[in-house]
Amino acid sequence: MPKIPETIQELTVGQVAARSGAAVSALHFYESKGLISSRRTSGNQRRYTRDTLRRVAFVRAAQRVGIPLATIREALAELPEGRTPTREDWARLSEAWRAELDERIRQLNRLRDHLTDCIGCGCLSLDSCVLSNPDDAFGDRGAGSRLLPERQPRTPGPPRPSTGPNEECRA
Repeated sequence: MPKIPETIQELTVGQVAARSGAAVSALHFYESKGLISSRRTSGNQRRYTRDTLRRVAFVRAAQRVGIPLATIREALAELPEGRTPTREDWARLSEAWRAELDERIRQLNRLRDHLTDCIGCGCLSLDSCVLSNPDDAFGDRGAGSRLLPERQPRTPGPPRPSTGPNEECRA
């Protein structure tokens, strides 16, 4: 990993990418989502402050545990004057995210435990599917997947080409 002298206070996008392990495209994406910011030089090149490295590390750590970018952005927006998150900030925020992560773990465990019950074609249209229809909550509405919103009747127009017997399935 390239060492950046302490005297350099602003980093290029390439330097941030090399130090953080994030792709340049990811950094541009993070910036477009308001997770990090840069200033533009007279030549329209991005320059990031050194604390951007900590923000990127924060974002990537949160992403690795499954926190959505919108939630990460909200957490960073709560920090005073847009400052870089500290270890204490991470501890506080990660504690708040714990219940959400615990629920996801429960859902994934249920998925894993019932995976062999899946019919295998991907449409999950069993009358009583433990994955798409836990506890047969949709059984009284008929066979097939019922997790998508009910369709409105189509207006007259040219017929759509058929996609086959599972045409209604959109898994």
